[in-house]
Amino acid sequence: MSATTADVVRAFRERLGLPGLVDVHTHFMPERVLDKVWDYFDGFGPLTGVEWPITYRHEEEQRVALLREFGVRAFTAMLYPHKPVMAAWLNSWATEFAARTPDCLHTATFFPEEGVTAYVRQAVEAGARVFKAHVQVGGYDPNDDRLDPVWGLLAEAGIPIVIHCGSGPVPGKHTGPEPIARLLARHPGLALIVAHMGMPEYADFLDLADRYPGVRLDTTMAFTDFSERLGGFPPGDLGRLADLGDRILLGTDFPNIPYPYEHQLVALERLGLGDAWLRAVCHDNAARLFRLS
Repeated sequence: MSATTADVVRAFRERLGLPGLVDVHTHFMPERVLDKVWDYFDGFGPLTGVEWPITYRHEEEQRVALLREFGVRAFTAMLYPHKPVMAAWLNSWATEFAARTPDCLHTATFFPEEGVTAYVRQAVEAGARVFKAHVQVGGYDPNDDRLDPVWGLLAEAGIPIVIHCGSGPVPGKHTGPEPIARLLARHPGLALIVAHMGMPEYADFLDLADRYPGVRLDTTMAFTDFSERLGGFPPGDLGRLADLGDRILLGTDFPNIPYPYEHQLVALERLGLGDAWLRAVCHDNAARLFRLS
C-alpha cells in the first residue's frame, strides 16, 4: 500500500523532531471568492500552455482537517481584494474564520482606497497577526500614497505582511523588486515576507533581504518540479539560502497547488541544506516570528 500524504509528512516531521509545521501561505477565503480564484487557475492552461489542476478542491471544513492531519500547527488565511470596497469585507470574514479556527493566524488585507488606514487599524485592534498584500492581483503600486500610513502603522506594530510582489506566474504592472526597494527605503522597519521567494526575480529579493533585516521570504511553490519548469531557482544562489536560513519560512499555497502537499517538503529537502536549515524553515523561524508557544 502506498503511503498517504499524511504518512509522508508525519515521517518528515518525526525525522526532524518537529512538533508540527508552520505554513505561512495557505488560502482560506469566502467561498464565492475562492471559486473565482479556482476559475483563474482552471483557465491558466489555455492562457499559458501549463495546466494548473487544484489538488485540494474541497469544502472548507475538509481543507482545515487536512492541514491538521498533515501536522500543520499554525497556518494563515491568505485573502486579498482585486478591487476597491472589498478588503474590509474580507477582513470581517477573516476575523470570524480565525475565531472558529484557533490554529489559523488571524489574517487581514488591504487595498489602496479611501478609508484604508481606518479598516487596517481596526483589523490590528481586532487581533490580526499577519496581513496579505497581492500587488499582482490587485494591480496597484505598493508605493501608492494612500498606503503610506498603512505601511507606517504595520511597521510600528511589527505585524508581518506576506506580499506577492514577484513577477511570477505572470508579471503585473507593479511587480518586481524595484517598487519594493522604494517601499523599503521609506519604511525600512517593515516585516515583509516576500511570497514565492520573489520568483522569478529570486536574486533581487535575496538582495533586499541582505539589506533589510526585517525582510523574509516564503518558500511557496519555489523549488518544486512545477515551478522549476517555469523558471528555476539559480543554483549559484543556494549558498545564500543557507546564509538567510533564519529568515526563510515554509509556505505552500495550499489548497491551490497542482501537486500533493508533501512535494513542497520534498523540494526543500532535496536542496541539501541540512536538517537544521529544514527545522528552521519548516517550523522554528515562523514559530519565533509569531510567538507560538
